[in-house]
Amino acid sequence: MKKQDYTVSIKVNATIQEAFENINSVTKWWTENVEGSSQKLNDEFEVRFGDVHYSKQKLVEFVPDKKVVWLVTDSKLNFIKDKQEWTNTKITFEILIQNNQTQIHFTHMGLVPGYECFDACSNAWSQYIQGSLLKLINTGQGQPTRKEKKLKDNSRPVKE
Repeated sequence: MKKQDYTVSIKVNATIQEAFENINSVTKWWTENVEGSSQKLNDEFEVRFGDVHYSKQKLVEFVPDKKVVWLVTDSKLNFIKDKQEWTNTKITFEILIQNNQTQIHFTHMGLVPGYECFDACSNAWSQYIQGSLLKLINTGQGQPTRKEKKLKDNSRPVKE
């Protein structure tokens, strides 16, 4: 039986160049809690959602206006047993013109039914891709998770 990687596609009101640029602006649609860069081949960036999610991505394929692939080189998902379930998975964005419309095909290769994270993670990806990224490309304003700031007493981070 073939793996069923999580995938979703969106149609956007933008050129392929604009779509590509917005995909790589991770802080404008996914989360503002990013360290590192996502602008060129071999760039690496880390994403945090409080103490619940950490992942480190490396851009392993970068074809301007066509495709971006992130390899998840490290992860710590504190809400599941196998906290490194995302490690060595790949996140891909493919951009193409179909019927005179710009389309983005998103796939998280390795995020499959049967994995403990599948339901929560696929629901989150749906919100970020079909909601925030789509809005960013179409209107210029995404809905990323807001920046968290650490408190001096090392208690839980709070949204700014």
